[in-house]
Amino acid sequence: MIDLASDRQGFHLSPEEVELFHTRGYLGPYDLFGQDEMKAHWRRERLRLFDRSRAPYPDAQPGSGIYDYDRHFDIDFLSDVVVRPELVHRMMSLLGPDVICWRTEFFPKYPGDEGTDWHQADTFGGADGIPHLIWPEGSDFGGAVTAWIAFTDATEETGCMQFIPGTQRTMYYDESKGMHYDLERVNKKEVNGVLRGFFGYDWREIQKDPDWIPDESKAVSVPCKAGQFLIFPSTLMHASLPHQGKSREPRIAWTCRYVPTSVSVYERMRETNVVHELGGSFSLDNYGVVLVAGRDEHGRNKVRERTMTGKPFVNQVPR
Repeated sequence: MIDLASDRQGFHLSPEEVELFHTRGYLGPYDLFGQDEMKAHWRRERLRLFDRSRAPYPDAQPGSGIYDYDRHFDIDFLSDVVVRPELVHRMMSLLGPDVICWRTEFFPKYPGDEGTDWHQADTFGGADGIPHLIWPEGSDFGGAVTAWIAFTDATEETGCMQFIPGTQRTMYYDESKGMHYDLERVNKKEVNGVLRGFFGYDWREIQKDPDWIPDESKAVSVPCKAGQFLIFPSTLMHASLPHQGKSREPRIAWTCRYVPTSVSVYERMRETNVVHELGGSFSLDNYGVVLVAGRDEHGRNKVRERTMTGKPFVNQVPR
């Protein structure tokens, strides 16, 4: 366990970094692993993804966006990453002493794949209109803070992240409307000359102002080397570039999403115990948030203390 009174490893954000997060909206890239170390990890761990015998959502449909959700539940390397102090200390600087990881996702981009379209997520309910996250009434923040980790090099040619700085305080979408899922949209639509989409969804369906257009003249591209990560609020307008295919290597990113323990996760889904999105669905039977820092004094979520393999999640940062 880490004693915060004596721990000053350099992973907590400085006041200047916190201010930059709240004004510009993103931080990094920071180092999590060395570049060669991360590539070695990925060569090994990608093989484990094919073994779904203990995956938390074994019935998730291949090809659906939820197929590799929450693999930190069954892959030990990933369960260790979500609690690493390089991530957690920075999250505490932004979210307070009591923090949970509520979801992880893989985002592969293969040669020729479209870029991810501009979007924001506050409740994460844009797919079906049902909020996945509910913050306490009167909260000054919404959405989640994302650690976007590059497992392979993310360049402008292979599809690195893009942000429109300062957009995190204004929501341009009404997620309660829900979107229509249609795989025929994938790799079909150009936006300002760039092939963009969102896994079969079109965020324009839920724009508050149907005539609004993101100001791409202010967009910033942020390359990341393998082993590095970015931090940004999900409410920041973000996207990614297409994979141009000049490299045969896919761009692989893995995201860890964090919120305070005061946030309720999947509350509206508990009656049916099923989540529907990204062309698939999964049961919440195996789901639980991971307490990565402090204590859970709210009791709003089921806390998962062990992986599907029986390995305990270690809360590395006590309150």
